[in-house]
Amino acid sequence: MAVEEIELPSPKRRKPWGITFMGLLAIGGLIAMPILAGPPEGDKMPDIVRFIGNFHPVLLHLPIGVFALIVLQELGAIFGRRHHEQVANTAMFPLFFGAASAILAVIAGFLLYQGTDDYAGNALAERHLWGGLIFAVAAVTTFILKAWTVSLSGNPAFYRLLLFASVSIMGFASHDGGSITHGEDHLTKYAPDPVRTLMGLEKKKDSEKEAPKGGGDKPAESGGGGNQLVYTDIVHPILERRCVQCHKAGKAKGKYRMDTYELLVKGGKEGPGLEIGKSANSNIVIRMELPKDDEEHMPPEGKPDVEDHELAVIKWWIDNGADEKKSLADFDIPAPVKEALAKIAPGNGKAAAPAEGDEPRETAAGHGSATKLPDEALKSSVAGISKEFPGALSFESQQSDLLTFTAVSLRGNLDDAAFKKLESVTPQFVTVDLSATKITDQAVAQLGASKNLRLVRLAETGVTDASIDTLLKLPTLESINLYGTKVTDAGVSKLAALGNLKRLYLWKTSVTPETIKTLQEKLPKCEIVTGLGS
Repeated sequence: MAVEEIELPSPKRRKPWGITFMGLLAIGGLIAMPILAGPPEGDKMPDIVRFIGNFHPVLLHLPIGVFALIVLQELGAIFGRRHHEQVANTAMFPLFFGAASAILAVIAGFLLYQGTDDYAGNALAERHLWGGLIFAVAAVTTFILKAWTVSLSGNPAFYRLLLFASVSIMGFASHDGGSITHGEDHLTKYAPDPVRTLMGLEKKKDSEKEAPKGGGDKPAESGGGGNQLVYTDIVHPILERRCVQCHKAGKAKGKYRMDTYELLVKGGKEGPGLEIGKSANSNIVIRMELPKDDEEHMPPEGKPDVEDHELAVIKWWIDNGADEKKSLADFDIPAPVKEALAKIAPGNGKAAAPAEGDEPRETAAGHGSATKLPDEALKSSVAGISKEFPGALSFESQQSDLLTFTAVSLRGNLDDAAFKKLESVTPQFVTVDLSATKITDQAVAQLGASKNLRLVRLAETGVTDASIDTLLKLPTLESINLYGTKVTDAGVSKLAALGNLKRLYLWKTSVTPETIKTLQEKLPKCEIVTGLGS
């Protein structure tokens, strides 16, 4: 007896109405977000907005990696001749995760855009924002289409077409993001000439080919010795290494570009970049001379800082007119600047032992103070102290017994008791940087023994007017930094007695404009810095 075969109906699959509804809701929210929010408000935005926005660089890598995996999976299904249903179940969750992470990355990126002043009116940032939004919308749409394709056992061609289109949009948006972070030439900057020709780009200039590697100091030379152009061959290469990465086309932090001479002088949202003839009042110098742990110090934390000799040359160039076309031969170069130039481009001046101080950079010998080679007892003391304060204490030069002390690496760990341990070598101090430490007037009183002291930095410490009385005992002082301290009119007005004072920082103190004006009249050769652009 024959057995009749019975064809069983295929199980019904649930229609993804819920996924569709939630997906369309997400798409609507993404589209409405920039329309309702308006232009970026920068610092006016609540901290929580900027906090979440800063997670954008972390979140953006999730959808990139997930969608790359999905594309590989789909390509494997296509070229491996596997039926679509074989990869349907494994592809659904990665696609959901990719779409969800794309939404999160775009939301964080939008909050970053809203909380950053630099992005207002920035065409590249706006294009990146909309590129990210379009990608997120495409990612969600792809997930919805995938769900319906699986549910209806339909042809995956439309889903795959949308998937590849989404990944292409992701690539363009990611490239724009990289251009914002690293500059628009980040992919082509080091491309060899054959590749540049293939891409329709100009060949590298000789100066670019000879650019220093590894952050070296020697710039490209337009000629030998005095034929070098000060800006083109010396100053600009310094700025190129230290500053231009964050201040160029496509990435102008603070709306300030430094990649051309005109834009360097013009400045950004803080005002002009340079005050020609007055380096102490120039924004770039003020930022470079702030304590390294100050959030407004430039270059920022994590970036290679400007070296002392580089800063000396930049300041000398600004003080002498900041001319774009003049060469070294056009100037009567002082000895300290020759020494700094020798470290940048050998042959511009007589090489000298490294000067460890900041400004002013002359040796004590140039100020009438007799220097001598350090004796063994002093060397032994310095060696012993250096074990407890590594990298903080050093000789001004190999030919001098004078010392420099910097607490940059100590900061919050240095207090009066710790500084007391340096009492035996305090008389040898020529420059001292105690910025952002826990020291008070007690530690400054110890500096009364430093009769050769020329520079002292007390920024963001607990010192008061009592420290002024100690500083008055040091007529050799040429630079005092009291930024962010508790000094008042009563104390600062006494500094008029320091006739050799050339630079005084009073930014973020309670000293009044009237006192500053009176002090300036008594010290006409002293540059008093009271803030950016002052």
